[in-house]
Amino acid sequence: MTNEAVTEAAPSRRSDLASRTVAGLAMIVVAVACLWAGGVAFWALTALAAALMLWEWAGLMRVGRAFLALAIFAIPLVYAFPLLGGVGRTTVALLVSGAMLVALSGSGRMGFGLLYAGLPALALLFLRDQPLGIGLTLWTLALVWATDIGAYFAGRAIGGPKLAPAISPNKTWAGLGGGILAAAIIGALLTIAFGLPVKLAYLGGLMAILAQIGDLYESWLKRRAGVKDSGHLLPGHGGVLDRLDGLVPVAAVVAVLVAAGWL
Repeated sequence: MTNEAVTEAAPSRRSDLASRTVAGLAMIVVAVACLWAGGVAFWALTALAAALMLWEWAGLMRVGRAFLALAIFAIPLVYAFPLLGGVGRTTVALLVSGAMLVALSGSGRMGFGLLYAGLPALALLFLRDQPLGIGLTLWTLALVWATDIGAYFAGRAIGGPKLAPAISPNKTWAGLGGGILAAAIIGALLTIAFGLPVKLAYLGGLMAILAQIGDLYESWLKRRAGVKDSGHLLPGHGGVLDRLDGLVPVAAVVAVLVAAGWL
């Protein structure tokens, strides 16, 4: 590479990092504000995220967008009913989700996409409704954010052997280690700050691994579809799926642990 090419590449990398940072901070501020407000604000943000995830999923699966007319409303409807009639959210969620899966039975890919986008949304809303809901939900979200940030900077600074070159050429073992370390630290700090169950302080690293698995799965989907990003909605980050892929398994597992009484 010539000196001129190196000079041009450096500002490009700085510009990409700047746009990633600004967009990332904006998303975190909005998410935390809606989480703190709870109620309709958090429901609306979660429902919107789920709908956008499903939209991008359809693109990766090459399913006609018009087919999503019914599916996109599944998540908002599930959580609108309690506001209208006071029905238990879990019951309504199961009934509506079951009905949607039946309606989408002609497309297994979209049926799975509904679960892929819907389960983390239901999990987050379930966690927010718990007695320590703000802390539990923030712990779940922050671990994924910490994993992404730690992996990004550790991977760039250290490099080294690739984690899964056939799926995601840019991910390294050093990045995985950085993500685990960052998640472990943030998880322990939030556990103390919000008075959460002590067990959570030891789960940060495990959740970071789950987040990376979710990230790799979405990378595999993109490679299979022949695209670099799931969408172009978020400057410097790609699509909504690109940013929430790690949250899919983490939110679901934390919700299951809470529902089972382990946390």
